[in-house]
Amino acid sequence: MASSILSDCSSCATSRLPPLRRARHPPPPRFRPSPAPAPSLTRPLSASPAPLPLLPRARRMAALSAAAASSADPATVLADASAKIIDGKLVAKQIRDEVGVEIARMKEATGVVPGLAVILVGSRKDSQTYVRNKKKACEAVGIKSYEVNLPEDCSEYEVIKNIATFNEDPSVHGILVQLPLPRHMNDENILNAVSIEKDVDGFHPLNIGRLAMQGRDPFFVPCTPKGCMELLHRYGFEIKGKRAVVIGRSNIVGMPAALLLQKANATVSIVHSQTKNPEEITRQADIIIAAVGVANLVRGSWIKPGAAIIDVGINPVDDPSSPRGYRLVGDVCYEEASKVAGVITPVPGGVGPMTIAMLLSNTLESAKRIHNFK
Repeated sequence: MASSILSDCSSCATSRLPPLRRARHPPPPRFRPSPAPAPSLTRPLSASPAPLPLLPRARRMAALSAAAASSADPATVLADASAKIIDGKLVAKQIRDEVGVEIARMKEATGVVPGLAVILVGSRKDSQTYVRNKKKACEAVGIKSYEVNLPEDCSEYEVIKNIATFNEDPSVHGILVQLPLPRHMNDENILNAVSIEKDVDGFHPLNIGRLAMQGRDPFFVPCTPKGCMELLHRYGFEIKGKRAVVIGRSNIVGMPAALLLQKANATVSIVHSQTKNPEEITRQADIIIAAVGVANLVRGSWIKPGAAIIDVGINPVDDPSSPRGYRLVGDVCYEEASKVAGVITPVPGGVGPMTIAMLLSNTLESAKRIHNFK
């Protein structure tokens, strides 16, 4: 039964979007940095922007994909319907432009330039590429980048010492420790060393706790879930009073996404590895956020007509016709879902570009808060 083998792998989807590799390779690295109260958890970054034009492991995953495929009922796929596309690239560009304008305004008024520090341990090619892309994104909007590269065999103490230096540096407003770290290091010890006021990825336990509490706001909202919510807001999709289903319960995407939907007054269910009848539960949703890391898991028969689908998954599947030998697909079967849903994010080009855009936004918000700039 599909419910008994559902995998909770939402962190592998787009939480950091480094260059993707085949499934047999190690999972892509992820950034985990800090927290800063978001100005509003349920509103877009700018005031009322006009809505955009609606444009146990391998065996379990194989069994789940087969079960999901067999559950697809062609009768539920409406051949004459077509979902509107949510263009994540367009929204991410709009946000980057807004961030750039605010940074220029802040610099002119106060002389302060937001700063983002990255600590990279080791020489993994994918991690280096990811850090390089972050640096380019920062430069494009006017954020100053700081980078520390440490050898693979450095001590945990040395990493924490560099974090402490950035914690005390007033020119640094956000700190990222590139993951994965070498095996001899304790991730929790290192990530907890980042100041909560500079943890711009929003995964500090105090941030998540504040996100979960009524009447409290975290310093920072985790970047990928924040990007999912921003897409819904920017396309004018009403969340209040709607039924929402989050597929996947990772600390990086699924769990914070569910908390954000709840704060926006949706009625939220989470589908995970022990959920019975996931198709039936998902079919009731007005909003679906899929972040489980299983290619084409959610079929057209799982979807309520007119639902909004945010697909966080990024999964490489074999494709001999592609120059790379593979192509990227989401957790949602796009061909089927797009005939039933009202709006849907493509893969690639949907949630992925939003993650970096939200990191830039969080870094700006951190600088504005630290310097009391409105």
